Amino acid sequence: MGLQHRSAARVRALLSTGAALAVVTSGGLWGTARAAVPGTAATGPAASAVRWTATALAPGVEVRSAALGNAGAEPVWTVTVQAPATGRLSGAATWAPVGTRYWADDTAARLRAAGHPPRVEKVYWPMYSDTPHGVMGMRVRIGTYATEAAARTVARTVTAAGFHTAVDWTGYDADQPADRQNVHVAVVDPRRFTGTVRGTHDGNVAQRATTSSVAARLGSLVGVNGGFFVTSDADGVQGTQSGLSADDGVLQSMAAGSRAALIVEGGGKRARVADLTTAVTVSAGARHHDVQGINRTPGLVRDCGRPGVTPSERPWQDVTCHISDELVLFTDEFGAPLPTGPGAQAVLDAAGRVVSAGARGGSVPAHGTVVQGIGPAAGWLTAHAHRGERIDVRADVRDTAGRPVRLERGDSVVSAAPTLVRRGRTDIDAATEGVVDPRDLSFGYAWANARQPRTMAGVDARGRLILATVDGRRTGGGSEGFTLQEAASFMRSLGAVDALALDGGGSTAMAVGGVLVTSPSDTTGERAVGGTLQVLPSAPRR
Repeated sequence: MGLQHRSAARVRALLSTGAALAVVTSGGLWGTARAAVPGTAATGPAASAVRWTATALAPGVEVRSAALGNAGAEPVWTVTVQAPATGRLSGAATWAPVGTRYWADDTAARLRAAGHPPRVEKVYWPMYSDTPHGVMGMRVRIGTYATEAAARTVARTVTAAGFHTAVDWTGYDADQPADRQNVHVAVVDPRRFTGTVRGTHDGNVAQRATTSSVAARLGSLVGVNGGFFVTSDADGVQGTQSGLSADDGVLQSMAAGSRAALIVEGGGKRARVADLTTAVTVSAGARHHDVQGINRTPGLVRDCGRPGVTPSERPWQDVTCHISDELVLFTDEFGAPLPTGPGAQAVLDAAGRVVSAGARGGSVPAHGTVVQGIGPAAGWLTAHAHRGERIDVRADVRDTAGRPVRLERGDSVVSAAPTLVRRGRTDIDAATEGVVDPRDLSFGYAWANARQPRTMAGVDARGRLILATVDGRRTGGGSEGFTLQEAASFMRSLGAVDALALDGGGSTAMAVGGVLVTSPSDTTGERAVGGTLQVLPSAPRR
């Protein structure tokens, strides 16, 4: 048996033979896990208590796994008739899974006339802190089917009758209980753990790598995927972050508006969650200019959230905004060729002195930086970046109360969206952080309101760091994921007083001992991501 296979077998054995603990309701980190079973509040208690398997990886580091379930859940395949909609940002015609009462009544009548008896269901807003409450809209569906193939056969007939359809698994619905949700939870106690916790891009912010491969290379105890990142060449350089990140106290990307961030200080001695903004300025003598991006393609702003970008200066998940006038800074962790095209750039040495200025392109020198400009900002750079002269860079990170966040060596920041728990209460600012739009139900519905694979991070009242994952997109008793509201409830059930969602979906991954323990939802296997969060022993292997 090869080394990789022996390691995988060892991790599976550890996770399967750890002490199985019946959940009690007396409180504590695991004592309230019964409340984590999604859907129980609306549909009655789960049939049995959750049983965890526990594995101690090092003093102060433990991983627990469980399968949450509801014996009364009976999800099926169904056909959803979608409502016409208009994308609020794009203005383009699109489709939404829910519509108005008038649309639903008219659609139901047309379906009956076509020989397809429908059911019309109310869909309610989740308990977000910044969206309407009550009825979101009406959902129109046809039939219940044991297989996806049977539902697709009916969907083709309904589509041929002039309706726009989707085939859905009701186990992903927020208003229905899930039959199974496989979770893994890692807890790091900084009072006992002698190693470090850090965000990492594995030395190159412009690359993608799987969470487990980075974990194996670093010899980490536990690794999870990090924040949002660029996945398409059309949206920038793949692997670069689309939100705030910092490695070892150095900013590697800027915030998209004010979004949730996990701040790990002192290599893991302290962790906290806060909504953070960033401002970066370059100075040439008495002349100053704002920087709008770090380590990204000038003109392309993934997830928006920056001043002057269009179509929105607010954060918008998975939307690429544009800007024609900006400066972008590149650190020496940008390992790809620098973007080219119209504009200007200045190459700086470790002391911040200009070593060359001219057209965009080339690479970032070791221990140096590069500033690129497009539009009028390029003219400013050309006018003030002179060979041998110094350009100073000042970065300012603040929370929503305006308090500065000072990054030191050993500090990491991993950012995604949205906030889930704040001061012990569920506080999901989904609209503010750009993952849903109350005025456009075609945007973000499946991402936020339906069950998906999720990665979550939080801190409990004792200062312990909680990293959690749930598998998803696996029908028929596999694992169906969490909605955002379920993710918040789950983190609270683990004792988190503050928590946020990290990147999810196909990015969700947890590695234990360098071996993947989650089940990827991508058909091609574990997704290569832009950044990870790693729990490293005191002497990490290289």
